[in-house]
Order: sequence, then C-alpha cells, then structure tokens
Amino acid sequence: MKACPECYGSDNRATPILNKKACLSEHMQYICGTCGRCICIAKDSKRNLARWNFPFKSLEIAKLYLRAADFSEKHNCGIYEIISQTGRKSYKIFPTKRDFMNYLEKNNKQSSSMAALFQEETYLVFPNTEVRKLTKDEIVKYLQS
Repeated sequence: MKACPECYGSDNRATPILNKKACLSEHMQYICGTCGRCICIAKDSKRNLARWNFPFKSLEIAKLYLRAADFSEKHNCGIYEIISQTGRKSYKIFPTKRDFMNYLEKNNKQSSSMAALFQEETYLVFPNTEVRKLTKDEIVKYLQS
C-alpha cells in the first residue's frame, strides 16, 4: 500500500500502537485530513514531552509519529538512528540536525549516520487536518475499522 502524502503512513489505522482505546479517548489527536489516521500529539504529563519526542524501536514506527512532530514544529523534522553504549539501536525524531547532534553529545550516544534516515523535503500544510480529542462515536468507529 502506498504511503499517505500527509501522514506518511500506509495503514490509516496503524496508530496508536499501544493502549489504543485509552490513547484515543484521553489524548489530543492529529487527525490526518487525507486518510483519517489519528496520531497522538498530546504531551506526557510527567515529562511534558509529546509521544513523538520518545525513542522508537524501528524506523517504521518512528515514521508513524513523524507528521505529529512536523505539525508541532511547523517544519519538516527528521528521524535519526541512535546507538546506546550497549549497542542497542533506536530511532528518534528531532526538529533539526543541531538538536540531534546536541542530543548525542549530551547523552553520550552514537549514530552510524549523521544524516536523517527519513525526512520530507519540505513542510507542507494540509487544509483538512484537525487536532482535537475524538468523540466516543469516532473512537468506536476508528477501532472497528
């Protein structure tokens, strides 16, 4: 299936990945105006970070949250590979390459590539996008699809 030009997902029900019902009912969602996929855009109450700020297990999962980052930052963010001291790889979204470099230095991490593994060429605004909480009926319909 071809990726959505707005949210980069190829499955319009791919997110949320964990605790779907709770996320959809309790958190603000970026609702893709093109395919209808919901992406959690809410900030974590403990750390004041949005879901897209956290590391992901794979590049594919990180891509599912990239549009929320792009929208939040109002420009095209990038997904970078992070390698821990134990050699574990994760993928993290950064607004800029400078943010990525600062993160590596501050956290004593490495990367096999100093370039974004995925980043749209430019930031685009899509007219039918919505950011809001879903209604109960919308949640039921989304989970049944």
